[in-house]
Amino acid sequence: MTQPFADDPQLPATALIAEDEPLLAQALQAELKRAWPGLEVVASAPDGDSAVELALQHQPELLFLDIRMPGRSGLEAAQAIVEDWPADRALPLVVFITAYDQYALQAFEACAVDYILKPVQPARLAAACQRLRGLVARRRPVSGTPAPVVSTALADGDQLLSQLRQLLGAPTAGSAPQLLSVIQASSGSTVHMVPVEDVVYFEAADKYVRVLTATHEHLIRTSLRELLPQLDPQRFWQVHRGTVVQAREIEHALRDEAGRVQLVLRHRPERLNVSRIYAPRFKGM
Repeated sequence: MTQPFADDPQLPATALIAEDEPLLAQALQAELKRAWPGLEVVASAPDGDSAVELALQHQPELLFLDIRMPGRSGLEAAQAIVEDWPADRALPLVVFITAYDQYALQAFEACAVDYILKPVQPARLAAACQRLRGLVARRRPVSGTPAPVVSTALADGDQLLSQLRQLLGAPTAGSAPQLLSVIQASSGSTVHMVPVEDVVYFEAADKYVRVLTATHEHLIRTSLRELLPQLDPQRFWQVHRGTVVQAREIEHALRDEAGRVQLVLRHRPERLNVSRIYAPRFKGM
């Protein structure tokens, strides 16, 4: 038996397209069909939130993500997909598509597999598809079927897309914000002054953040992304895209046979799930 032929346009693979303009999505799918007849587009998403949901549902091998979309951007969608991707499957290969050079630069710095500028040129897309076929082929065993176990490419993908998380979480401009010492949480006409040192963990909840202490729960109207730069990263560890925990509140970490990690807390009964790109933090010394 032989390895899959990377230059064969009939090489089977699956893909998702995320593009908020229907005509552009249709045009991209048509161009992909011409450049790579063996590629099956299993889903098309009109926004970043749908892209995350459909990607996790269909688990395609490739993602073609527009960077500027309603809801989550393509960068944010890629982060969310990686964090919730099944631990026993290789991460999808990500291609960002954008009309703006500065976003293309961000995608490049985030170590995406590739990026393509709009309007998509057939020759440029064909070159990208040839490169992607090579990457897909190298992930396949001799039989040509998808690898049943996590490959080296998966570990590399974890490292590369962790850089995407760092890019998204980095301050955009100006000096670093002052670290918070007190959280001001409103409840009706009352403003609760919650010392940051009393917080066990923060959890994203739509447009709010839940603030959980050992005995109380508060809700603040901010996003976790806005809150993170105001927390001491040595004391507060992000363990999931929607969860930040105070390190001293972690009793121990449990790892199951599939490599999934859960945190047992000192002063809360619930256990916190750790997403795959944060799991390497919890290794013995």
